[in-house]
Amino acid sequence: MKRIIQLFEKEDWKYYVGNSLQHDFYHTWHYHSMDMMGEPLLFVYEEGGNYLAFPLIKREIPGEEYFDLTSVYGYTGPISNQRFKVLSPLFLENFRISFLEFLNEEKIVSVFSRLHPFFDQSLSIAKLGGIHPNGKTVAIDLTLSIEAQRHKYHGRLRGKISQLRRKGYVVRESDSIDDIDIFAQIYMENMKRISASDHYLFPASYFRDLYHSDELNSKLLLVYLGNRAVSGAYIVCTNEIIQAHLLGTLTAYLPDSPAKLLTDEISMFGRTMGARYFHLGGGLNFKHDSLFEWKASFSDLILDFNSWRYIANPGVYEALVQKLNINTAANIDFFPLYRYKSS
Repeated sequence: MKRIIQLFEKEDWKYYVGNSLQHDFYHTWHYHSMDMMGEPLLFVYEEGGNYLAFPLIKREIPGEEYFDLTSVYGYTGPISNQRFKVLSPLFLENFRISFLEFLNEEKIVSVFSRLHPFFDQSLSIAKLGGIHPNGKTVAIDLTLSIEAQRHKYHGRLRGKISQLRRKGYVVRESDSIDDIDIFAQIYMENMKRISASDHYLFPASYFRDLYHSDELNSKLLLVYLGNRAVSGAYIVCTNEIIQAHLLGTLTAYLPDSPAKLLTDEISMFGRTMGARYFHLGGGLNFKHDSLFEWKASFSDLILDFNSWRYIANPGVYEALVQKLNINTAANIDFFPLYRYKSS
């Protein structure tokens, strides 16, 4: 049996996410309720007491009668109340057929979803095809002692963190509206400095709503030098995995790199929040770049990161690509290609 849960069905959405064996806060109703890209939905296939649920965002394709599906910013993908490896071949085949029926009924051209590096989600959608290797991400193993964890830091990194503490940088947990607004200003300055797309330029209400959600085990941390907050992170712990969902540093303080101290402190906060791993993520657009190397200086635990890039209607997909006169031989790493905009 398939079911499409919409955003107004809050308790049903929370039920399927809350009863799954593995999920992250990116799957939650609250996180999807803040998305502005399109219409959030939760596709559910249920059979014999087991289910697969897949949160997605349905978007209009401008000027067309068709739609596509994408995922929220972060690591989502399918979830289940069972380990994917124990779901029977018949269950997975019925899920596949049901999902394809849904795509056809809703006139969906393509589906894009980032998959979670810690979950074996590929097992649930492998028969559909379209699993795409996107690179690597980095995580810190918090099951190690703090001494063993820090021993894995690159030598220069350990020295830099000690230097930041000697200079007077300190990390404090914050909980006031004023602190949330201060962090929002830091984050927005950071995003504008790197010329981030409008998708990452959140209104002030976004930060407040995220912090006050009853679905998230979260904290706001600020780095101070004297009385001034110069860096900060919004961290969330879900199912023993902590993530720094949002992080930023004021431009004037970048040379000191207070985010290095902040990352070390987050690992300690994570332990008190019940985390076994601190997922740092990957490089910019998940490339092996300087950002990836920065993160890898904290840990040698490297994970594979995949996305799901599925073309549901090849004929319409190709027609939409041709309308943009895109050179399909140019090896452009973007999906769906008909939404690509050259810089």
